[in-house]
Amino acid sequence: MTTVFLDYGTFNSGLDVNSIRQVTEKLTLHEFTQPAEVISRAQHAEIIITNKVVLDAETLAKLPKLKLICVAATGTNNIDLDAAKQRQIEVCHAKNYAGPAIAQYVFSQLFKRFQNIEQHNYNVASGKWSTSQAFCLHDQPINELAGKTLGILGYGHIGQAVAKAARAFDMKVLIAERPDSQTVREGRVSFDDMLAYADIVSLHCSSTPATQGLINSDRLAQMKPSSILINTARGDLIDNNALANALRTQQLSYAILDVLDQEPPPSSHPLVAGMVSGDIPNLAITGHIAWASQQAQQRILNIVTANIVGFNTGKLINKVN
Repeated sequence: MTTVFLDYGTFNSGLDVNSIRQVTEKLTLHEFTQPAEVISRAQHAEIIITNKVVLDAETLAKLPKLKLICVAATGTNNIDLDAAKQRQIEVCHAKNYAGPAIAQYVFSQLFKRFQNIEQHNYNVASGKWSTSQAFCLHDQPINELAGKTLGILGYGHIGQAVAKAARAFDMKVLIAERPDSQTVREGRVSFDDMLAYADIVSLHCSSTPATQGLINSDRLAQMKPSSILINTARGDLIDNNALANALRTQQLSYAILDVLDQEPPPSSHPLVAGMVSGDIPNLAITGHIAWASQQAQQRILNIVTANIVGFNTGKLINKVN
């Protein structure tokens, strides 16, 4: 089948797409595709692979040959699933690929915060250790993760991977119940209790109408002033202005964000601007790369291949519509 990958540029170069080529008659890779280019590039495609390119009802109506959409990600908010179903277009996504990568990211950031390793490396490179009167150069303090409490909201594939790593460092793990739940399942704690008791809160839940703006000024006030907030899930889970204010006033010790509500963000974004200017020094932001180890990216492409094979053999997997 004729296949078009509309935004292969969202992946690193050097990944292996040969498995996809082997299960399609023709594969065309486009680095990026603007909305006005979708129809011309995909009009003859029977299969579209997309990471973030939007395929809405109007676009799908102009792609009569399309039979399968492979989303090279877990989220499918860029696809009009109802319109696809009406047109008998199957939609499959990729899931359970990013756990190791995101767990590694979370703890890389925590190590940087608790170990101050960059400063200690610099102390030697700058010659500071060579002039020390003591055999060891303490400088910035080092704190242990052991004994700290990690609260997790969203206990799927990724949340479980983060919890596994936390337990390996002798951390206590609190798994939060859904914020709107009236009952608390065994092995979990209420969302409010997790916020109150956790030293570190890590978000791994989906963006839904119920979770958008979930971390607002009231929720931030429930957290310890010494606590750390980590978001590798979706940017719109957090009220930007509330977080910026909490960090500036030291109501919250530190925040680590890999996602924002606008991606890429404008330079005027309240959190980006605060970090760049130094106005919010207790904030670290990375550009939505927690998921993006080479291995995780390759797993996505392998899942896309499996989705195409499933479609070709009449045994669909990872179907979402």
